[in-house]
Amino acid sequence: MSDDHSYTIGNYLKFIIPSLLGAFLLMVPIPVNGEVTLIVAVWDNFIQTYLGTAMPAIAVALISLSFVMALITVTTRPQFILQNHFLRKLFYVGPIALLTKGLATFFGLLTLFQIGPEWIWSDATGGNILFGLLTTLVAIFFFAGYILPLLLDFGLLELIGTIMKKIMRPIFTLPGRSTVDSLVSWLGDGTIGVMLTNNQYEEGYYTKREAAVIGTTFSLVSIDFTIVVLLELDLGHLFLPYYGTIIIAGLVAALIMPRIPPLSRKVDAFYEEAEAREQETYPENMSLVKWGMHQAADRAKRMTSVVPVIRGGTQNVLTMWLEVVPVVMAIGTIATIIAEYTPIFAWLGAPFIPLLNVLQVPEATEAAQTVVVGFADMFLPAILGSGIESEMTRFIIACLSVTQLIYMSEVGALLIGSKLPLNMKDLIIIFLLRTLITLPIIALIAHMIF
Repeated sequence: MSDDHSYTIGNYLKFIIPSLLGAFLLMVPIPVNGEVTLIVAVWDNFIQTYLGTAMPAIAVALISLSFVMALITVTTRPQFILQNHFLRKLFYVGPIALLTKGLATFFGLLTLFQIGPEWIWSDATGGNILFGLLTTLVAIFFFAGYILPLLLDFGLLELIGTIMKKIMRPIFTLPGRSTVDSLVSWLGDGTIGVMLTNNQYEEGYYTKREAAVIGTTFSLVSIDFTIVVLLELDLGHLFLPYYGTIIIAGLVAALIMPRIPPLSRKVDAFYEEAEAREQETYPENMSLVKWGMHQAADRAKRMTSVVPVIRGGTQNVLTMWLEVVPVVMAIGTIATIIAEYTPIFAWLGAPFIPLLNVLQVPEATEAAQTVVVGFADMFLPAILGSGIESEMTRFIIACLSVTQLIYMSEVGALLIGSKLPLNMKDLIIIFLLRTLITLPIIALIAHMIF
């Protein structure tokens, strides 16, 4: 790194302005029409207003393009794709990924045109994923994909990572720079958090263990979506205790989960295709804040052109559109079909009835099926629990559905579709462990409130 005197006011401004702009656009709630929301949500509403009817077709077109290009690449091995690192990563896939893209295309086309078995394209299954989720994800991925470089490439991670190192490493076993990922997820949106974490992992900033911990510990849904859950359960008047409970239970889970399997068994090795970055170190004769500012200015100073920012943003968008959206369509549809048309989740929820009785949760039998169904989609517990009479039980369901974090219609599918070292077995175990850790905490707080 350059010496202290090599940084100008311009270097610091080049760090401060893009970083603040990126944080504002992705993380800061603003008042709009009498409601507090995020700019990314305003963008989504704008897109849905002017392109809403076309968005499902756009999503299916992206899924189909991903499948067709992958099929062509795997079968004919065109050199212009294989010799391009980015295109090769997008389209030269294994058999499982190819099958997933094929299923996504099949489900997407049937749902878009509402043909074939209704249990595939109904409003509760494929229709929920395509019309309710993917249209939003396609819009958000475009916006976030181009905004993320403002957070990643101009020094913000270097500054916050340096300042937070002494907190994040001993408490959560994570590098300081992961604080930004965590804040983006908690205050912004879990999908963006997964996107950012995957980017940093592929760039060599996180080890396999660190990336797995961040992706499965801090990728909560956005605040505005938690409000939707609360309103579905007719508990809008309890937002402050509700979100306070989510934070307390989430922090306890964040303390415990990295220290037990399967996360504790992930290796501290970097992504095979990434060049490991320098580990976080700082001079002992300088404060963390000053050293962090120097690192941030140095990173900003090295950004001499807007071209890498645009290129990086474009690659972010295409990666999420062509790799992740098909996985969400395929896995999300399958998970919602299982939840809607089979008793599997009711059977799986039955073992939780004794635990709910021990915790003195009213209507334990009715609540039990909501405990496991959240693995398919985090909104399903709210839908199933809306008929429960006990306000305390509905409160517990609302909190638990958020703190469980792993649900296959969105975050779970995103994690599987990313390069993060997580498989379906990992996600099932993590979901159950988070449930067992957070449920007693939520129930205890609920008894205090009610």
